[in-house]
Amino acid sequence: MAQATLKGNPITLVGTQLKAGDKAPDFTVNKNLLETASLADYAGKIKLISVVPSLDTGVCDAQTRRFNEEAAKLGDNVIVLTISVDLPMAQARWCGAAGIDKVVTLSDYKNHSFGQAYGVLIEELRLLMRSIFVIDANDTIQYVEYLGEMTEHPNYEAAIEAVKKLV
Repeated sequence: MAQATLKGNPITLVGTQLKAGDKAPDFTVNKNLLETASLADYAGKIKLISVVPSLDTGVCDAQTRRFNEEAAKLGDNVIVLTISVDLPMAQARWCGAAGIDKVVTLSDYKNHSFGQAYGVLIEELRLLMRSIFVIDANDTIQYVEYLGEMTEHPNYEAAIEAVKKLV
């Protein structure tokens, strides 16, 4: 278990942290209440996975909006996924209100499959720790950023550059 902080207070991350070169673990998340998605659903695509604690917070909102803007410039072989534990209905409502139309939002609320497999499940809060994963078309992780402090922004430029190297 890794350590991180929320406003300077320690939090515990469940699972093993991944690194570039690792095979991307499979996961099951929800598209809506009844329909699920897994890594295999995006086979053959370059995947930028933006992980946020909750879309209804300032940094998560900004992070998702930024990647939505960038998604349009990355081409058809790239998919940008935002994963949180927000309920799928809340994600859909937020996307509609925010005009998010390029990023696919997925929910890890049911069994925290993604959070545990990628080492981002916060034990104390049952939320996901802010992080970024870039996975190539063969499902090998090419870029990882685990933030040490939940309230900080990720390195957007580095993540986008990692994707561009694969396109």
